[in-house]
Amino acid sequence: MAKLIFEDINEEFELTDGSAITEACEEAGVPFACTEGVCGTCVIEVTEGMSNLSEFNEAESDFLGELDQERLACQCKILGGCVKVKF
Repeated sequence: MAKLIFEDINEEFELTDGSAITEACEEAGVPFACTEGVCGTCVIEVTEGMSNLSEFNEAESDFLGELDQERLACQCKILGGCVKVKF
């Protein structure tokens, strides 16, 4: 089981390895609009565990430009381990 921790609201979710993080993010209060990676509403900052998320896809590359600490929550899967985020 993987763990997704929202630092700004001090909440954590256990997720199945390889699952999308969308539902947990919605529950935590991350806003979503299109869920297709083009609007940028669901940008999250990954503060720890970036390597535990799926690789950046084309939608994220197009929208975010520099791929360092930000991800689009609608496009991510958690591979395992622990990931800490802020929104």
